[in-house]
Amino acid sequence: MIVSLAFAAALVAHGPSAAQDGPVRTAPQDGPIATAGPATGETVEALRIREAVAYANPLPRGAPEADYPLVAWCEALVNGHIALGETLTSADDLDRDIIRLGRLEAADFRSALDAAAPRQSAAGRAAAEAAAAEATAKWAPLKGQDEAVRSQAFGLFFGLPGRCEHAARRLRDNITTAPATPEEVGLE
Repeated sequence: MIVSLAFAAALVAHGPSAAQDGPVRTAPQDGPIATAGPATGETVEALRIREAVAYANPLPRGAPEADYPLVAWCEALVNGHIALGETLTSADDLDRDIIRLGRLEAADFRSALDAAAPRQSAAGRAAAEAAAAEATAKWAPLKGQDEAVRSQAFGLFFGLPGRCEHAARRLRDNITTAPATPEEVGLE
């Protein structure tokens, strides 16, 4: 190891090797250089593939197709799930963690909706409000049930369509191009 360090130090001290003609040349920098991928650690292509799959899968019955109302619908479902979980007096650590994660997810959806709100038409905002009201109403019948039923319903919520997270990202980042299709990403 000491020999390797000494060899590396000698290389650095001597600069370019004798085999090179002249000084080391670097290309001019035209702009910022990306040194990392997306914050998720996911490559752009992997994200594009996941998005294509999410948009290709059918949405649950009653879910809006357009991104803005869909994200409002997703946020309302998550908030309803959180509210149901908060009624449980027998919540365990897992339930509390699900509530905590749900709050983070709802905040992500809310930030996307807030970012995109100025770009929405009155009809788009109305569609989002209607979608959120419809999703919120799904939880109402459970709130009057006894704790065992509420706990079971809380535990059986299977989550959201994958499109929710992609629609939120697209809204937040003002992405207006159509999502890639499975064919465009080489899946069909």
